[in-house]
Amino acid sequence: MNGPVRPEGSRRAVVTGLGVIAPNGIGTDAFWKAVQQGTPVLGRITREGCENLPLRVAGEVTGFDPSALVEERYLIQTDRFSHFAMAAAEMALADARLAADPENPYAVGVVTAAGSGGGAFGQSELQQLWGKGPSFVGPYQSIAWFYAASTGQISIRGGFRGPCGVLADDEPGGLDAFAQAWRSIRRGTDAMVVGATEAPLAPYSVVCQLGYPELSLADQPRRAYLPFTADACGYSPAEGGAMFVVEDAEAARRRGARPRAVVAGHTATFTGSGGWDRSREGLARAIEGALAEADCAAEEVDVVFADALGVPAADRAEALAIADALGPRAATVPVTAPKTGFGRAYCGAGALDAAAAVLALEHGVVPPTPNVVEVRHDLDIVTGEARAVELRTALVLSRGLMGGNAALVLRRGHPDER
Repeated sequence: MNGPVRPEGSRRAVVTGLGVIAPNGIGTDAFWKAVQQGTPVLGRITREGCENLPLRVAGEVTGFDPSALVEERYLIQTDRFSHFAMAAAEMALADARLAADPENPYAVGVVTAAGSGGGAFGQSELQQLWGKGPSFVGPYQSIAWFYAASTGQISIRGGFRGPCGVLADDEPGGLDAFAQAWRSIRRGTDAMVVGATEAPLAPYSVVCQLGYPELSLADQPRRAYLPFTADACGYSPAEGGAMFVVEDAEAARRRGARPRAVVAGHTATFTGSGGWDRSREGLARAIEGALAEADCAAEEVDVVFADALGVPAADRAEALAIADALGPRAATVPVTAPKTGFGRAYCGAGALDAAAAVLALEHGVVPPTPNVVEVRHDLDIVTGEARAVELRTALVLSRGLMGGNAALVLRRGHPDER
């Protein structure tokens, strides 16, 4: 699988595989159909133990059968967030037609991001501990809750022995994982399985989230998550995420893989918590840094996938950050936030936005922002129906509740096409 080692700066990263597990669709085709049509799927939370909690609306993944994609011996060791990751990774590897090379197992690595870990598994085992005693706690409690569980299981299951890691991250981890994978590729790794998934809808996890003032407690699904509007009242959480195969462009070319998108630039900043107005400067700097790394002018940005927190101060800071970084282009570039239809999956949110961006670039369509109608900021937010636009460059944005900011630039097609 490996070819001659080339200088670090000459290696380019491309997306060759994509797998999605989301509230609005399992699999890339179902996800894209729902995103393109702007189908809203936010609904009343139905998880056992959550019925009497203040959180009313969330994006739940339904119809998910992990055993259809993952062997039982792996499932019993892991939490739902790792089930999502393993299943999505399997989809991405199949899409890329990539498997471990027994002659060179170190050619492929894995990096994932997670903000909450295995909450449902951990809660179940702790209930066993306090209700029945230590002998009723299974051995997998020690690993299933851990942030690195998904990376470990994907690498073991796939036979991938290249660089492996996990980002125990704020929400931008879904984008930051791409940067980690890109670094490994620049240093000589042929391919990385990369992405983020979350399963934060277990009772214990929900109770923890109730401490976030940004969480929407609205009880009407179509009114719960309305960023950039006068009715913005916070965000609705979600589960799910996306996994990708990111390869060295030359390695992908040698094996005949189709580049679905180019990972062109990324920058992360940190402005801390304690006031969303502070995120303006940090997000603008992240955008500027990502564009500079991609050698991309502001005028070349064809679509922005917004962070869209749904908190008035945060929405205003994001709109101003886009204006600061893109200048006059900010008023005319299409902006979208498909996640308003299915919720914010924490680290998985950035991964799902990146998946939507790859698909938008391929299809030449900017998906709409579900449920959002009247926008109160000077942004060209796509609402109602999808918009057909020739797309070559997408900018994906993310901010976290603890103060992280990230921007990712994706380009269409082959890395030599501009």
